[in-house]
Amino acid sequence: MNLSRRENLTGRVFLIVLVVVTLLPFVSMLSAALQPRGTVPSGLAWPSDPQWGNFADAFTVANMGALLRSSLLIVAGVVPVSVLIATMAGFGLGQLRVPGGRIVFGLLLLGLTLPFEAVVTPLYYQMQDLGLLNTRWAIILPLIGLYMPFAVFWMRAHFSNVPVELSEAARVDGSSTWQLFWRVQVPLAKPAIASLTILMFLWTWNQFLLAIVLVDDPAKRTMAGALGAFQGQWGTDLVLLCAGSLLILTPTLIVFLIFQRQFIKALIQGSLKG
Repeated sequence: MNLSRRENLTGRVFLIVLVVVTLLPFVSMLSAALQPRGTVPSGLAWPSDPQWGNFADAFTVANMGALLRSSLLIVAGVVPVSVLIATMAGFGLGQLRVPGGRIVFGLLLLGLTLPFEAVVTPLYYQMQDLGLLNTRWAIILPLIGLYMPFAVFWMRAHFSNVPVELSEAARVDGSSTWQLFWRVQVPLAKPAIASLTILMFLWTWNQFLLAIVLVDDPAKRTMAGALGAFQGQWGTDLVLLCAGSLLILTPTLIVFLIFQRQFIKALIQGSLKG
C-alpha cells in the first residue's frame, strides 16, 4: 500500500513538473508581450501595467485578418481531402486485402522516413513547372501528398483491428463494398478519423517550411509561415514579436483543448486493440 501511494505521489509530482516545464515558455512569452513597446523583456517579470493593446497592434501590423483567412483556406484544402483519401486507402489495405497491398504499404512506410527538408527543392521546381509558385496550391497539393504515408498508416492500423466478422455479416446482408465502407466501417472509425483530422489541422496550420519556400506573398501563406516575414520586419520589437507569436499559436491551442478528449480516446482505443 505504501509502495502504491509512493508511486502515485511520484507520478503526480512528475506530471506537475512536466506541466510547469511545458507552460513556462508560454508564460514567458505572455509576460514579454505585455511589456511596454520599445522595452527589452527580461525573465518572467510580470509588468506592473500590462499592455494588452500590444495584441491588437500585432494583429493589425501583421495583417493577421488576411493570414487567418489564408490559413483557413489552406486547411480546408488539405485536411478534408487528406482524411478522405487516407480513410479509403486504410480501409482498402486493412480490410479488403487488395492485391499488391503489402507492396503499397511498404512504400508508404518508406515515405514516413522522408523529411520535408529532403523534398523541398524538387517541390520548388515542380511547382514552378506547373505555374503554381506563389499560390496556395503550392502549399495544399504537396502537403496532401506528404501527409499520405502517416495518414494511411494511421487509418490502416484502425481498420486492421476491426473484426472481419462485421464485414462478412454485412456482405451476407447484401451490402456492397461501398455500402460496407460508409455504413459499417466509417461509423466505427470516427475516433480514428477525428484524431487524424486534429493532427492534420495542427500540422497544416503550423506548416512553416513549405510556406516560406514556395510562396512569396505573406498573405497567401499559413499564419506560421507568415511569422518569418513578421519576424524579419519587426524582429527588433521583441514585445510585438511575442504578441504576434502568441496570436498565431492561439488557434491551435484552442482546437486541441476542445478536441483533446476525442484525440485521447482514439489513442487509448488504438493501444487497447494493439
